[in-house]
Amino acid sequence: MNMTTDSSAPRKPPQQGTTLSAPFWEAAREGRLVIQRCSDCGQLRHYPRLLCSRCFSDRCDWVEASGEGTVHSWTVAHHAFHPAFADELPYTLVTVDLKEGVRALGRWREGSTPRLGLAVRGGFEPREDGVDLVFQAVAG
Repeated sequence: MNMTTDSSAPRKPPQQGTTLSAPFWEAAREGRLVIQRCSDCGQLRHYPRLLCSRCFSDRCDWVEASGEGTVHSWTVAHHAFHPAFADELPYTLVTVDLKEGVRALGRWREGSTPRLGLAVRGGFEPREDGVDLVFQAVAG
């Protein structure tokens, strides 16, 4: 049975942001990767958090990130964390050290194999009810 066409198949959980992460998801739907910057000390942080880990300020703004970085680690998922993802197995998730100095987690584009230190670029790709951050190797 093809789970993507069966109306009784489980649906992927919606990407439900919080008040804290809403600016991230709004930008993601526009195809932009944004990260928090502390308004007091300038420290960048990702994933969104209430307080700066350097100065503990609760004031922040959002800055656009390049999406460029290097592979820090990766894992191949062989078990779906939710039934709606079962037809996508196996898939690879990568943790990327962005050039801005923070880490981001995303999907790996099929067609090549990630390796430690590999130069990558990420961008958002649509899915049925949201977007996924997807990384791929930089040509060259």
